[in-house]
Amino acid sequence: MAIKPMDDRVLVKPIESESKTASGIFLPESAKEKPVKGEVLATGPGKRLDNGGRAQMSVRKGDTVVYGKYAGTEVELKGDKFLILRESELLGVLD
Repeated sequence: MAIKPMDDRVLVKPIESESKTASGIFLPESAKEKPVKGEVLATGPGKRLDNGGRAQMSVRKGDTVVYGKYAGTEVELKGDKFLILRESELLGVLD
């Protein structure tokens, strides 16, 4: 089963934060922050415009994006967690 985003939505695989600090201390799960960046796995066709066409998406599959801490909807598929976000909820694309 695969997830195909609709309209201006984006499917993102969150990139987990490090479980070890720079000084070598391991962090417990409760101390880790919620991920705020991830990799785009799929995009929808774009937002429907008034003229019936579609707006072009500004992100592509493979882009690494930054999003708000509590943005999007979390979904689980085959034990993996993903986020479905609107394109407007993305804060930026990392180079």
